[in-house]
Amino acid sequence: MAESMKGWTRTCRCAELGEADVGRTVTLMGWCHKQRDLGGLVFLTLRDRSGEIQLVADEASPAAAREAAARVRSEFVVAAQGTVVLRKAPNPNMPTGAIEVRLEAVRILGESETPPFYIEENVQANEPLRLKHRYLDLRRPDMQRRIMFRHRVAKLARDYFDGQGFLEIETPVLTKSTPEGARDYLVPSRVQNGKFYALPQSPQLFKQLLMLAGYDRYMQIVRCFRDEDLRADRQPEFTQIDLEMAFVDVDDVIAVNEGFLARTFKELLDVDLPMPLPRMAWAEAMRRYGSDKPDLRFGMELVDVSDIAEKSAFRVFADAVANGGSVRLVCAKGASGMSRKEIDALGEFVKTYRAKGLAWLALEDEPRGSVAKALSPEEIRTIASRAGAEKGDVLFFVADRDKVVFDALGQLRCELARRLGLIRPGDWKLLWVTEFPLLEYDEEDKRWVAMHHPFTSPMEEDLALMETDPGAVRARAYDIVLNGTELGGGSIRIHDPELQRRMFRLIGLTEEQAQRRFGFLLDAFRYGTPPHGGLAYGFDRLVMKLSGSEDIRDVIAFPKVQTAACLMTDAPSDVDPKQLRELGIRLAGEGEA
Repeated sequence: MAESMKGWTRTCRCAELGEADVGRTVTLMGWCHKQRDLGGLVFLTLRDRSGEIQLVADEASPAAAREAAARVRSEFVVAAQGTVVLRKAPNPNMPTGAIEVRLEAVRILGESETPPFYIEENVQANEPLRLKHRYLDLRRPDMQRRIMFRHRVAKLARDYFDGQGFLEIETPVLTKSTPEGARDYLVPSRVQNGKFYALPQSPQLFKQLLMLAGYDRYMQIVRCFRDEDLRADRQPEFTQIDLEMAFVDVDDVIAVNEGFLARTFKELLDVDLPMPLPRMAWAEAMRRYGSDKPDLRFGMELVDVSDIAEKSAFRVFADAVANGGSVRLVCAKGASGMSRKEIDALGEFVKTYRAKGLAWLALEDEPRGSVAKALSPEEIRTIASRAGAEKGDVLFFVADRDKVVFDALGQLRCELARRLGLIRPGDWKLLWVTEFPLLEYDEEDKRWVAMHHPFTSPMEEDLALMETDPGAVRARAYDIVLNGTELGGGSIRIHDPELQRRMFRLIGLTEEQAQRRFGFLLDAFRYGTPPHGGLAYGFDRLVMKLSGSEDIRDVIAFPKVQTAACLMTDAPSDVDPKQLRELGIRLAGEGEA
C-alpha cells in the first residue's frame, strides 16, 4: 500500500550530491532502478531526472528501514532519509559513485507492476511498444537528457532574442484557412455550423501584421500544424522559433541569427562557429551538390558531363541531353572494392528519387561497370579527368531531367558518404543558401506556385521578369542549413500592395480569390506597411541535430507515428454522435449523425 510523504520534504535531487556532502542528512525521492537484497544488507539504486545514487540499509540502519527497503522493487516510487557517507567500494562509472546514503527511513510512495521494457539507456524495445507506454519511455535517462536539453535550447533562444530587442507575442491557434501549400487541419465551429477554423501552418500573416502594427521585432516559440505525409524529421504538429523584424534587409536578418547560432553552439556544445557563415546561391548549391540543403562535411560534388554525353554513341546518355536533360556523376574515391550487390542496391536507392537507373564505372587497369563497354576509351579518359578520378575510384552516373538528376545524385552522395565512412563525428558545417527561385512550376496543376510562400519578395533586379520569365525570378529568401538538414528558412516579405497583387496573379489567384483568402492582410497593407522580413527555425529539428539524434520523435515528449496517430492515447479516435450533431456534421456513408 502506498504511503504518504506527509512531513517529508525533498532536500535535493539524487545526482546533486557529492563528496562535499558527506555527513549531511538528506531526504531523496525518486524511482528504484535496482534492488539487491543480501540478507542483512539491502542496496537500492534511486533514480530521478538528475541521475542515480546508491542507498544502503545496513546494520547501522533501523530495522524498519531495512524491512521497507527489502519490500522495494524496480520502478517503485520511494522516499528515503539518511546520511551521506563514502562508499567502501566506489563505482567510477557512476557520477555519484564515490558516495552512498545510509538509510534511516524508507517510505514506498507508489508501487509498480513490471514494466513492458527495461527503464534504461538505449533500451532495445521496439518503438511502437515504447510509444504506447511513452510515460515509461520518457522515464529513461537518455530520453530525459534530450527533453531537458530541449528546454535549455528554448530558454537560450528566449534569452538571446530578448537581449536583441525581440518581444514574444502569441498569435491565434484558431484561424482562417488559406489553402496554399500543405493541407490545413480544420476545426469545425459549433457556434457557426458549416464554418471552420484552421490550425496555423505558421504564424506568417500574423507576424507580418505585427510589423505593420509597429512592434518592430517579434519572436515566438510556437506550435504549428500541417496535414502532410510524415518522415523521420517531420510531425503533423511541430514547434518553430518564429521571428520577424521591421526595417531590415537580408543581411540584417542573417546577422541576428548568426549571433543566435554562435551563442547556441558555444553554450550548449562548447563549439566556436567561424563567423560569418558561408553563403551559397541556390543555383550553385544545386549545380555542385544536387540539393538546396547541401551537406558540406565531405566532397563528392556533382560533375556535369552532358557535353561529352551528347556526342556519345551511348544512346541513353545522348538522348537524355537531346531531350533537355543532363548527364552528371559523382566520384566515390577508393570505392572500387564495392560488391556488385552493393552497387545494385545503390541503383534501387536512386530509383526512389525517380531515376530510371544508375550507371557506374569502376576505374581499374581495365575499366569495368555498366557503361564500361558503352563508352569509348577516349570518353572514359575525358570523363575521369574532369571528375578528378583515378584508379580505384567509382563513377556513378544519372541521365535524366535536371530535377531527377539533382535529386538522385544529391541523395546518392550522402548515402555514399555514410557507407564509406566519410562523415566525422562532431563535424559541424553550416551555411546560408540564398537567392532561391521565387516560383516553381506545378506540372500537375499547370501553374506557377510559390517556392516558399506567396508573401516572399522577389529580388528587385528581377522584378521586370515576373510576367515575362517567371521561372528566372529570384527571391530574397534564405535557408540556414546544418550538415545537410534545413534548420530554418525565411525571406524579406512583400510590403507593397501592388507587388503583392502581382504575385497573387502569377500564382493564378484572381482578385476575388486573393481578397477572399487574404483580404485582411491586403486591407491592412493600405495603412502604412514597413519593409520587413523574418525567419523560422524548425525547433524540433534544431534540437534533434544538436542533441545528436537522427529521429525527431526522440526530442518530442509525445510524438505521433507515420500515420499521424498517437499510440499512447489512440488519437485520432471516434467521437460521440452527439458531438457531431452539435457541430452540424454528418459522416459520409452514414445517416443523420
